[in-house]
Formats: sequence, structure tokens, C-alpha cells
Amino acid sequence: MARFVRWTALTVAAGLLAAGCGGSSDDSSDNGKGTSAPPAAESSGGAASGLPASLTGQKLDWGACKATDDAPAPPGDEWQCATLKVPLDWAKPEGRTIDLALIRSEADGDDRIGSLLFNFGGPGGSGVSTMPAYASIVSVLHERYDLVSWDPRGVGASEGIRCRSDKEIQAAEAVDISPDTSAEETAYFRDSAAFGKGCEESAGKLLAHVSTTDTARDMDLMRHVLGDSKMHYFGISYGTELGGVYAHLFPKNVGRLVLDAVVDPSADAVGHAKNQTLGFQRALNDYLKSTGQNPEQGSRKIADLLQRIDAEPLPTSTERKLTQTLAFTGIILPLYSKSSWPTLTSALEAAEQGNGSALLALADRYNERDASGRYTTTTHSQRVISCLDDKQRPTPEEAKKLLPEFEEISPVFGPFLGWDTAGWCHEWPVAGQFDTPEVSAPGAAPILVVGNTGDPATPYEGARRMADELGKGVGVMLTWKGDGHGAYGSGSDCVDSTINAYVLNGTVPKDGKVCS
Repeated sequence: MARFVRWTALTVAAGLLAAGCGGSSDDSSDNGKGTSAPPAAESSGGAASGLPASLTGQKLDWGACKATDDAPAPPGDEWQCATLKVPLDWAKPEGRTIDLALIRSEADGDDRIGSLLFNFGGPGGSGVSTMPAYASIVSVLHERYDLVSWDPRGVGASEGIRCRSDKEIQAAEAVDISPDTSAEETAYFRDSAAFGKGCEESAGKLLAHVSTTDTARDMDLMRHVLGDSKMHYFGISYGTELGGVYAHLFPKNVGRLVLDAVVDPSADAVGHAKNQTLGFQRALNDYLKSTGQNPEQGSRKIADLLQRIDAEPLPTSTERKLTQTLAFTGIILPLYSKSSWPTLTSALEAAEQGNGSALLALADRYNERDASGRYTTTTHSQRVISCLDDKQRPTPEEAKKLLPEFEEISPVFGPFLGWDTAGWCHEWPVAGQFDTPEVSAPGAAPILVVGNTGDPATPYEGARRMADELGKGVGVMLTWKGDGHGAYGSGSDCVDSTINAYVLNGTVPKDGKVCS
């Protein structure tokens, strides 16, 4: 079972669209020149002090990148890879270490500022495999920054956790994730518990040390070893939560931080599920309007289609059937990007005619399943990180009581995300760490928070809350009135130029600037 609403730059990883397309000039509500961020090379506090020299004195041995499970073909010669050692347990920095996989491409121009770290979300997304694909979108930033990313602990080439085999993953596709009977409920929660046990067997002691806080501490050691006095960072989706936690822990080391497609730091696990149910329903409404349909009627039509598939899975061009779970996943993916809406139209039309092949292909892309039936470990890492973070664990009975509220928000997404509140971390082997992450960062340099009014996975309201919780004078809000998950490189010259000016020149826009 996978969490179906992923906090990640999914459109890049899925290859559904060519991001970074040109856009027309946008109007802006900011008529002023804004302010300036501190100089990029301003000295920082010694956050690495107190750590053993074996960690702080590391010299990264950059060399040619090799193929990985997440990137079967190595990137071009302009990319270099290295390994960074970090403590398994940050409470015991002189104890056992683990290896983190890093990737970089050095700055193109002569006027280099430093390193610009990227986290593409998930949690659980591989930065090593995604960074080369994303480089063309941030080519302007590449002129003055080394582009750097990494596989966070528990992800991909950094002690990646695999909780079940490919065969077991495919078998779990038959599990009904919106159970209608007691037998289906039993199967659903049994599968959830089995997944957690598989993670525990695979990860061992690492399972209790893959939290967002652990990774934020890894980032500051990374900053130090890379030779940067300040952290310059671009976080997308879940990467915004990671960036907020970093700013809270190391406010004096904040340089230029961009948080795009922002996770609401004030929401607990149930709150996030409600936010995402609302966000995807909004995106579905916009999609249906674009096709000339009434959103309420169109949503009911899709909900009815899912019910029919639940009763009788659809045949496909392969030996696999399109189950309700797979159909739902296939519908989710194209809503991440407006450019993928035509793909959704053709897939739904085919399903209405009894052919599930197109929705199955979309689901496989979301689940990162290749033609040979092999799955990546992204969803495994996503679950072990989020379940270690989230302290809130609704019971099956509590989830049942939430269902009417979720279904009222959305007849399409509500049933699935309502049950997910209990199923995702059911009987998880380790306790969660917080109800909501702490992101207040008094004394930090201004942080640019970018919200998209039509974002399905991280609804716009979360960006304003992030800006507020970072603190007065720290969180600077930039709004884009657009559709899709994330704003930078999505067709708005206003958004791109504002972010570029901030990252390259330290120009902080007026708080509340709007790109229409």
C-alpha cells in the first residue's frame, strides 16, 4: 500500500511534462524593489562545533557517478558523486556512522557563490537520481552555484530501506484501500502491519533514525564539509518542511532558502490528509471545468466509475487487472500538472469504455514500477520517514468516524485519504516524534516561501502558515495564481525572475507579492 498523495516534485520524477517551459510576463502586486538578503558569504556560527574531527574534517572524494537502482544509467560527465559520513544517532555523534550519497555539478560561471542544495520531496525521493533531470530547469541558478543534492538517510543509495519484495508489492495492489466490508478492513490493516514489520526487519536500528530532524542535522554537516559558511537551499514539497526544520535548528546558518509547494507546518497527520483531500478536489474541479463539465456532476461520475471498478476490476493490455486502488492512483498522478490533464481525459474515457490500460500505466508511473515489474523504494522510504515523524496515530475506529467529513470534502478522494489516516502507520514499530514540526526561526535571514493557489498536493493555505510560523521578518510570501504542484519553472516569468533575483542577488521581494 502506498500513500497516494506524495509531497514531491512528482512531475519531474514521473516524466509527465517538460517543466521549465517559457511563460508570458506576469503582473505583480509588488511595485517596490523589496529588500536585500545578507551577503551570500556572511560568516556563520559554528554549528559543526562539538562533533568529532572524523566527521567535520571529512574530505569528499568526488568522482564519476555510477548507476544506481533509482538511476540505472549514470548521468553525464559534468556530474560528480561522493559519500558523506554522518552519525547513525545524532545523540551519539562519536558512535556508528552511515553513508549518504551526494551528487553535484559545479557552477557554470566564474562568479561562484557556493553550493545550492536541493531536496525534491517525498519524503523518500532520491536527489541523486532527480538532480540531473532537474538541472535544465534551474540552469540560470547553475551559473553561480554548484548544484548539489543527495539521497537522505534511508533513501536510495543512502542505506535505502526496502520493506517488501517486488512480488509482495504487486500482490498488495489487490488490497482494497477503502474497505467496504469487515473482511476488507481486516485485510487492509493486516497488510499495513505487515509492511511495518518488513521495514523493521530490513532497517534494524536505522528505522528509529530517519526522521526529518535527523536529515536536517545531516544537512548542516553537509554544508560544513562542502565549505559553505551559509546554507543555500531549494526545497520542494516535503523539502519545504525539511527546510523549515533546518531553519529552526540552525537559524544563524540560513543563507538563501527557497521553499516551493509548501507543506503546512501547523497540520497534524489528520490535518494533512484533510488538506490534501481538499487540494486534490480543487484540482479535479479545475480540470473538470476545463473540459466543460460541472465539477459536482463530474466528480460523482468519477466516484461511480471507481465503485464499478471496485466491484469488477478492468482488463488491461497486460495480464494484470486495473483494481480500484490502481485506478485511484492513476487519477491522482495527472492532477500534479495542468499539462497532464489531457492524459487524464483519455485515460478516463478508456476506463469508461472498459479498458484500464491507460490508468494502469499512470499508476505504474506513480508507483515507480518499470516494465519488468521492478519497483523503486521511494514509497518505502516515504513511509518510514513520515511514520517516524508523525506522533498522531488514529485507530481504525477513529478513521471510520472521520470518513463522513472526508467524503463531504471530496466523494472521489475522501474515502481513500480518510482510511489512510489509520492505515498508513498502523502498528508501526517505532513511535512518532511530533504532532507538528517546529519551524520557528528567530534571527534567520529572510526565507522565500512560494505558494501556488492551484496546488493539489500542498494546498496554498499551507504556504501562508509556513511564512507566519517562520517568524516576522523571516518568512517572505510569494503567491502564484496558477495550477499544478510547485511554481518555479512552471511557466510564470514573474515567479522565476523573483526567485532568481533572490537566490542570485539576495533581493528579497516585498512580503505578499502576487504573480498572476
